[in-house]
Amino acid sequence: MMYLMIALGGALGALARFLVSGWFVFPLGTLAVNLVGSFVMGLAFVFLTSRGLDRVMFFAMAGFLGAFTTFSAFSLDVFKLIEAERMADAIGYVAVSVIGTVVALFIGVFLAKGVLS
Repeated sequence: MMYLMIALGGALGALARFLVSGWFVFPLGTLAVNLVGSFVMGLAFVFLTSRGLDRVMFFAMAGFLGAFTTFSAFSLDVFKLIEAERMADAIGYVAVSVIGTVVALFIGVFLAKGVLS
């Protein structure tokens, strides 16, 4: 059952990533997905672990968010920017993506912990 939950979440997460990233101009779609996904991962981590919802965690975190936030797409975007000789854009994109997603996750955790307190 765990594998089915992960697979179902992954299919929905991949579809959501495709749809959301299409709302933005390249390469901002992947950046938006990674920032939002990391924020939601922080919220989900706190809420689901605090309630012992392991099965929901498989679906939501390993499945949906694992497929929704993907750094493989990020890496390809960086490659394309460098290949297009947009080095400053590539460096800025890497910096904002890496730092921004970590900060977004921390904000999600702190907000969720504040709500639970």
